[in-house]
Amino acid sequence: MHPTLTAVTQIWAYRNLIYNLAQRELRSRYKKSVLGWLWSLLNPASTLLIYSLVFGVFFKSKPPDVAANGTTDAYALYLFAGLWVWNYFNGTVMGAITALQASGPLLNKVYFPAACPAIANTITVLLQAFIESGILAVIMILLGCVGWTVVLFPLLIVLLTLFAIGIGLALSVYNVFYRDVNYLVTIGMNLLFYATPIIYPITAVPEEAKGIPLRRIFELNPVAQFVEWSRGIFWNDAFPSAASFFGMIAVSALTFVVGLAIFNRKSRDIAQEL
Repeated sequence: MHPTLTAVTQIWAYRNLIYNLAQRELRSRYKKSVLGWLWSLLNPASTLLIYSLVFGVFFKSKPPDVAANGTTDAYALYLFAGLWVWNYFNGTVMGAITALQASGPLLNKVYFPAACPAIANTITVLLQAFIESGILAVIMILLGCVGWTVVLFPLLIVLLTLFAIGIGLALSVYNVFYRDVNYLVTIGMNLLFYATPIIYPITAVPEEAKGIPLRRIFELNPVAQFVEWSRGIFWNDAFPSAASFFGMIAVSALTFVVGLAIFNRKSRDIAQEL
């Protein structure tokens, strides 16, 4: 059997452990908190409020067009349609690094696939993503902005999950051997956020700069493609192009397979390093 298929089979065999790890993370996330799960709404709401205030009020940013209903032009909703994608991607990647590093004591006591903590973390982040995108969906449906493109939402979640967990697994295992990786990734994610058209539309990027096809480079950013998919679903009611559709399926699958292969190769002696 191919090593990648073997790894997936092993992970599936430990699905109950993943479920228990995810449950433990969810229970501990807001333990001894007065507001509890209300923070799952307040945290993204506060981030949205800050970005909306800074870019929507101070810098007077506007969506490039009105929503699919022909009347809605609220910058906060346009921003939220891209922000939840970034929150999920960032939470999955950074959470995978943290989860693997924190699982050292447990890995030294009991055997289980080292990818399990990262996958359990993804489940907890996915729940948060469902809360955020669910709120957005309800608002946009009430405003009459969502149409048949909503059928793409499950595929968007699946592809974004494969893409993010593939990157997260590869980076998490390198972080075990080289602890600088965590700091470099943090810097890189900050740069990637502003290199992704979330707080601005892709049309704000110049088509060329000194002969360099700048906008095209920004468009090739896979996270930017996921953001555009989300805005197509919740804002424009527009399907992605065929190139984007099939391209992101290929990129997501390849990223997951390569990331898992790197993780499996490097994680054989990971317990003693942790």
